[in-house]
Amino acid sequence: MSSYGERLAAVTTARGRLCVGIDPHRSVMEAWGYEYGLVGLEAVARGMVDALGDVVAVFKPQSAFFEAHGSAGVAVLERTIAAARAAGAIVIVDAKRGDIGSTMAAYAEAYLSDGSPLAGDALTVSPYLGFGSLQPALDLAHATGRGLYVLARTSNPEGGDVQSAVRNDGRSVAQGMVDAAIVANEESGQGAVGLVIGATHTDAGCDLAHFNGSILAPGIGAQGGTIQSLAGIFGPVTDRVLPSASREVLLRGPDPEALREAVSGLQLF
Repeated sequence: MSSYGERLAAVTTARGRLCVGIDPHRSVMEAWGYEYGLVGLEAVARGMVDALGDVVAVFKPQSAFFEAHGSAGVAVLERTIAAARAAGAIVIVDAKRGDIGSTMAAYAEAYLSDGSPLAGDALTVSPYLGFGSLQPALDLAHATGRGLYVLARTSNPEGGDVQSAVRNDGRSVAQGMVDAAIVANEESGQGAVGLVIGATHTDAGCDLAHFNGSILAPGIGAQGGTIQSLAGIFGPVTDRVLPSASREVLLRGPDPEALREAVSGLQLF
């Protein structure tokens, strides 16, 4: 069984490190010529995979936009995950799950277990019930060769109220998450635990010098982040960054060539 880190390295070497979010907003469906509903949901999601599945390294479907349509929408998410993986892309399911005990274990089963139709290659998780609350997800990710992206310093400005707060040991909350992720990767040897750090900041806001995993950097495009700013934010760990763009690409559809041009313009490293 190959590890998540090994699979990610192989596909990003071949295709670059851009991550494209699949966020079927109402406005995106309307821009593609569809009314808000299941038909538009599937047209946008599958249209993105059909147009970009052979050139994009990583897709990040946002679960909420599928869940908003009930069980039929979740079924569209399942089909989108399967299609993206069949196209050879890595799939990070953006569900930001986080809970304790048996509930966290159930979330892990849904998104990280072999045979689950909701399981991609990795899952975004929230550690704000304590990093230790993620243990069921950590255990299953390691057992199945999947990855986790732990929210550390998110792209939204409100996140700083919690993430930049200083703990009793003098570290910021975000730095505590970074340090815990480093330890988890050292203990497993898999490098399966990544971080979410927004591309909307002027600096990373934490010490990443010893971080040994992947960094998902959302916020490219509509939120104001740019590919050109990444080196200034992440410095010597820029080569670990997956810059993530969603609406910047989505709103160029439904024309496949326009979508591919949008991706090409963001593939600067």
